[in-house]
This record gives sequence, C-alpha cells and structure tokens, in this order.
Amino acid sequence: MHMGDFHISVERISKTEGHASLEVEVVKGKVENVKLKVEENKRFFTQGVRGKEYLSVPQFVSRICGTCSIAHALASTEAIEKGLGIEVSEQTILMKKLLSFGLMIRDHAMHLYFFTLPDIFGKDSLLELSDEDPEIVKDAFDVKDAGNFVCKIIGGRAVHPTELRIGGFSRIPTKEETEEAIKKLKNVREKVLKLISILEECDFNFSKKRNYVALCAPQFNFIEGEIRSSDGIVIPEEKFMDFVTRVVIPYSQATAFQFEGKEYMVGALARINLNKEALIEETKESIPEALKIFPSDNVYHNNLAQAIEILHSVDSCISIFENYKFRQETLPEIKVKATESVGVVEAPRGTLYHMVYLNEEGKVKFANFVIPTAQNHIQMERDIKILVERMVEEKKDKHEIQHEIEKLIRAYDPCFSCASHFLKIKWKVS
Repeated sequence: MHMGDFHISVERISKTEGHASLEVEVVKGKVENVKLKVEENKRFFTQGVRGKEYLSVPQFVSRICGTCSIAHALASTEAIEKGLGIEVSEQTILMKKLLSFGLMIRDHAMHLYFFTLPDIFGKDSLLELSDEDPEIVKDAFDVKDAGNFVCKIIGGRAVHPTELRIGGFSRIPTKEETEEAIKKLKNVREKVLKLISILEECDFNFSKKRNYVALCAPQFNFIEGEIRSSDGIVIPEEKFMDFVTRVVIPYSQATAFQFEGKEYMVGALARINLNKEALIEETKESIPEALKIFPSDNVYHNNLAQAIEILHSVDSCISIFENYKFRQETLPEIKVKATESVGVVEAPRGTLYHMVYLNEEGKVKFANFVIPTAQNHIQMERDIKILVERMVEEKKDKHEIQHEIEKLIRAYDPCFSCASHFLKIKWKVS
C-alpha cells in the first residue's frame, strides 16, 4: 500500500465504553482530516430531568452512566445542596469521599486490568492470561470487588447509590461492614502495588505538550477543591463556564469543549500532574519512583496515574475506616427556593460538571452536564492526527497504525456509553 494518500475508517473502537468510530484522511503523507465520531443516540437527560423534584434528581441523573453513576449522583447532590444552602456534616463529607474512593477503585480496576493489560501483554483479553498468570486475573476481580464493597456499604450498592440523600446519607456502615472493608482493602493493596509496577515498566510512549485541568485540594480527593490548569489558571467551581466553552462537532452525537478556547485534557493524568503532592502519605511512601515520573506529557501515563489513584483510594479508605466512628445522623431541614447552582466532582475519566437550576417549588427548570470524555474529545483528535503523521513518516504498515490508534484512544479511557465492541477497520487507498 502506498502510504502517501490513504483513508482510514474505524467502524468500532474496541475496549472502550460504548460506540465510536474514526475517519482519518492522509494526503501526501500529511493528515488532512480526523473525525472521531460518537455514535450513541442522544438520550436527552438534560430535557428529561426538567420538572422533576429536586429530591429525585441524583437518582435520575445517575442513570446517565452505569460505570460512573456514583460520580453523577455526587455532582448533582452537591449542586442542589449548594443551591439550597445546605451545610452537610463532617461525616457526610467523609462518606462522600469514601463513595468516590470506592468508585475509583472499581472503575480504574476495570479499565486497567481488562482494557490496558491486554495491550501490554499482547493479548486479546485478560482471560487469555489465565494460563500464563492466573494470579493477575484473580487480582483483577479482587481489586474490583474491594471497590464494589466500599460503594455498597456507603451508598447501598455498587452502582446507582440508594443511600445518598440531599444533605447526607440514610444509613451508616456497621462496625462489621467497616471491619470487612478494611480486610478486603488490605488484602488487595499488594496487588495494586504489583499493577503499578507493571504500568511503571511499560514503555508505551506518546508525548506532546497539553493543558491539563482538574479539581485540586490540599488533601487529594475527588469531591472538593478548586479548578486548576497546568497553564496556571485557578478558578472556583461556580465560575467554570467562564473558561469552559461548548463546541459543536457536526459529525458526532457528542458535544466537545475547550478551555479558554483551546483543547485540554482531564482525567487521572491531569489530577496527578497537578496535585501529586496532596496524595496520602502511605501512598507517597510506597511508590516514590513511580511518582517521580510526574508531571508527564506521555498520554499512556494516564494508565499509571489511574493505578496510583487506586492505591491512594485504598489507603484513604483504610485510614477513614480505622480512625472514624460513624454515627447515625438526622438529615438537615431543607427549605426549598429558586436556585442556580453548580456541582463539580472528579469522575474516573475527569472533571464532571452539573448545573442544576430549581424553581420556587424545588423542581428543575434547567440542567446541563459537562462530561469528561466530551472535554477530552478535541485533544484526542489532535493526538490521533499527530500519531498517524509520525507513523506515516516512519513508514509503519496499516496494522501497526490501527493498533496504535486503538491503544492511544484507550489510554484516555473514554466513556462513549456503557458497552464494548470489536474494532473493524477499512483502508482505502486514494
């Protein structure tokens, strides 16, 4: 095949959450056009939530994504609490942190063990490793189970939390549950260190300068802080729309976003790049060499950053469960009023924004959700363009280019929806 002029058509991008396709047009060795198309049908959650009573909003919007349901519930809960002037207790904040830590453990484990490790070991799936390394398959399920268990005892279940309420939680974990959680978390800690070691030694590399944006706090967590960028901008959560602007992608069902008019990256790499010093001490003491890698512009270090976040979440959960005594609390009294408010949390794939406006009756009159994958959309396209140009210059064959495109997109851990499909690719020589 002559590599000067050709067209790549990727019909299904494998090992990602949902449907997306890709078209790349190369003319005279230069990439003229890259179109990353999200093919999911629009689900109209911003319209469906209108008119709903504020108390039902977190449960409703958690259905946006089964994978990140907890993040959506937390973001909308925060928005409503801020808007109604509800001051939550220290225990509620700790329980929200625990819920988000459990989410990160189980979600990152799914991505890294089932989507990333097959790339590293040259396998189609993790299950192909069962004969060569059965322990790593067991590790995958054990780590994910530990995260699921934390979510269950705090939120009621692993997905779509039932115990999270506006102003607090309807139940607290029992002493037996916290003891079981500590046991499970301590059991998987060494397994997470093994995972970090594998990813630290991985030589995958695609580096370029990017602007990184994340929620940052003095103590690393996923529900508090201020929005920071690697360009030096610091903004309060409620001002995010002054910097984050919507961009229509005519060939895609997903909206994209820019930060101050430029592409940017959100997610674990952004969080560790901007805030690694705020990690819990137990984590920092255990992996000093891995942390020296950051800040990094290698997109594949997003995988390593996710593994570091798993360890931080494990250590943070153990610390809270061992040092805090939970007590049943009465939910605060709520006075309904018209509000316009914003909730910002870090979902596994990056910063998640929920705008919720209520009328005088406490019913939603307007809502808007800014999803991490939509924020990464333009940056992913730019990276694909540069990657293909580099590989054309190096005279790589079509199979190598296809595989590297897949790996690059998977490194972002995009969530197009909650499904996974096999990749088919069509090559057309111009």
